[in-house]
Amino acid sequence: MNRFLFILSFLIFTQVNAAEFNGKFTQGHFIIGKTNPGTNILIDKKKIKVSKNGYFAFGIEKDRKFDITITEGNKRIIKKIQKRKYNIQKIEGLPKKKVTPPEEFYARIKRENKLIGLAREIDSDLPFFKEKFIVPVDNAIITGVYGSQRILNGIPKWPHYGLDFAQKKGTPIKAMNNGIVTLAEKDLFYTGATLIFDHGHGISTLYMHMNKIFVNVGDHIKKGDVVGTVGATGRATGPHLDIRLNWFGTRLDPASILNLQ
Repeated sequence: MNRFLFILSFLIFTQVNAAEFNGKFTQGHFIIGKTNPGTNILIDKKKIKVSKNGYFAFGIEKDRKFDITITEGNKRIIKKIQKRKYNIQKIEGLPKKKVTPPEEFYARIKRENKLIGLAREIDSDLPFFKEKFIVPVDNAIITGVYGSQRILNGIPKWPHYGLDFAQKKGTPIKAMNNGIVTLAEKDLFYTGATLIFDHGHGISTLYMHMNKIFVNVGDHIKKGDVVGTVGATGRATGPHLDIRLNWFGTRLDPASILNLQ
């Protein structure tokens, strides 16, 4: 009897201390995990930050085809990844410079991509990644979705890694969550007026093609604050807000944080 009670208590203890996950194990999705504070967590072979309350975050690549291995202390958790089908989006009649940039802009593009990459690699202790995100533009129409293959004037381009909200120029844009501004540029070649917010643990959000920006690098922003307005700057075909979600360099589907899937 005592042996039975010992085994039962061991099983209950193991279950209580197993990591909990919020999110779908689907290509492109954002996952929040919860474990005991102080526990080491590895995603595949990458050790990731765990908050003082036991929260951690990670994402699943757009085209990941194999299972993900999560190591929690000395336990291994294997999660099967669900595959997705992505849309093909054709856009015709664009000016040539909107499809293939002139060579004189290559150095500028490289420099700007480096700025964006550095902002995405920030690994702060901010806890905001685990809070609920909100839609940044009211009464907007979603015109572009994550993973869609864009064919511009018949030329296949990189997949679209964002979520597009079409609204008229000047419409207010709200911060989707609390965070710190890590990039505020008014005129990037591809993305025009662009903001990046750090939410902690490698989770960042990007706001692109804006008309006006109301915040500066280093500002602490609260969820719902108006940070700028909708525009059509950079490589845009009309007024809209393109938002992006990243876990470090991994591009994730913003719809997975906005309950739009």
